[in-house]
Amino acid sequence: MSPELTRCPKCKGEMEPGAIVARGPYGIARPTHWLSGEPEHGFWTGLKTRGRDRLPTRTYRCRECGFLESYATKP
Repeated sequence: MSPELTRCPKCKGEMEPGAIVARGPYGIARPTHWLSGEPEHGFWTGLKTRGRDRLPTRTYRCRECGFLESYATKP
């Protein structure tokens, strides 16, 4: 974790890495992703994703106040 992510921007508590998960088919847990553009409903897939940028998210949680901060950066 980079030094700027070690302290909460709200209360200055310690930030810890973690993940926000989404449940896919059959209840399988998956990490979330950022998707470019406005969300569009898709009949079969929930959201239309074809042709959009998709980046995995990294999330940090403050151990003191619970604030969550997420980042979507290119690997």
